[in-house]
Amino acid sequence: MSRSDSTLIPLLASAVHSVRTTPPRIIASPPTQPRRAAVALVLRVVPPPNYFIPEQSSTPAQPVSIQDFFELDWVNAPGARAEILYLRRTKGDTQPLANGKPNENGKRKRKDAESHVAFPGGRMEDGDEDGLYTAMRQTWEEIGLDLAERSFTCVGQLDDREITTSLGKRLLMVLSPYVFLQLVPHTQPTDPPPETTLHWTPLSTLVTSKPAWSNVTVDISSRLAPKDSVLRTLVQLLVGTMRFDAIVLNSTEQPNVNKDGWTFGQDGLTKKKIKKNGSNFVALEASNEKYEPANVNALPRRRRGSDDYEDELRLWGLTLGMTMDLMSHMKMPFQPSGMSSPGGLVGSEIAPMATSMTSVFPRFSYPDVNFWIWVFGKRYRQIIHGWEESMSAGGTNDRRINWTGSALQAFYAAVRKALVVVIVLRALGILTVLGISGWWLFYRP
Repeated sequence: MSRSDSTLIPLLASAVHSVRTTPPRIIASPPTQPRRAAVALVLRVVPPPNYFIPEQSSTPAQPVSIQDFFELDWVNAPGARAEILYLRRTKGDTQPLANGKPNENGKRKRKDAESHVAFPGGRMEDGDEDGLYTAMRQTWEEIGLDLAERSFTCVGQLDDREITTSLGKRLLMVLSPYVFLQLVPHTQPTDPPPETTLHWTPLSTLVTSKPAWSNVTVDISSRLAPKDSVLRTLVQLLVGTMRFDAIVLNSTEQPNVNKDGWTFGQDGLTKKKIKKNGSNFVALEASNEKYEPANVNALPRRRRGSDDYEDELRLWGLTLGMTMDLMSHMKMPFQPSGMSSPGGLVGSEIAPMATSMTSVFPRFSYPDVNFWIWVFGKRYRQIIHGWEESMSAGGTNDRRINWTGSALQAFYAAVRKALVVVIVLRALGILTVLGISGWWLFYRP
């Protein structure tokens, strides 16, 4: 059951307060791999339709504190909706024709490629002061959203994450996620490139016990043998593919924004000035205008059993993991008597997140591969059990343990062992079949 949008505002306030007061786990870059990156998790509250907002709220004379923000009338109004920003990149998501129809360039669009969502951000450069500066700079360069404006505030930082390759064996870089909160009711101007679309997703899509599930298929041969086409084909035949669980998001695209910073088509709403009691107010009214980024064509819907792909947004992998880190700060709050601000919220029951840590790890298309991963995955299961206990209601998350990194290392260590066993058994089976066939053809009496 999904929680109503209005009931998520206290959860958001609790999460913001928790992120702000919880020191993140920082992972130092080893000398052999100093590369780092940073992303921005941008949150906002959308006022309900036809809600009267004082015009000065669009351009606050002074910064609004987080405590004051969650006490604003439009934030606590029935029907207000908490949202998180994802983006979808479509540039370069093609591969040579294989088991499908070519596009206009003679290449086939990769199945599922254009449905992946991510957070704005990128690699740290030499001139960047720190990870926070990187997240803000990359967000500005990538989608034109200026997080340095007083309309936003940096809430805090989530735990660093390690990005690895070669089935978790080689570190690529360390990623730092930063959480930002929009402090004004109107949508901020953006300027994404044609190949990037922005999607504000209601948090109610994530805080639910029955999410819409899909999956993303990844060719493991491209990771084990990226340059040798013959070896890639052999690996794919021997071990199959990886399948990651993914949550299908119900989102609204970033609307057009006029020069005054007010939206046309924000969730089907437009701005209208109204006089009320001698003061100027702004009402959001229904609009038929839709946001259509230039040169971006809508993806066709995929029929079940078809090789075409579906215009649906899928949250999975690293982005799902960082979203889960944010959701872990959402606890059902209650307020002790005499306390009315978010700072007085006390966490009790953790909000029902749609997933657990296990959802970010893949399963394989061959059942025997999954079986051998289970055989070698005792350490991985112990870590998951420890994480679940630390995150359970009434429990305390042990900040001394890097649960995500430990689970990642243990899982892919089990995967590497399982693949060795499976490939050896496959090879022995093939040799046995060839030997028996040769004997039957040439030496059978």
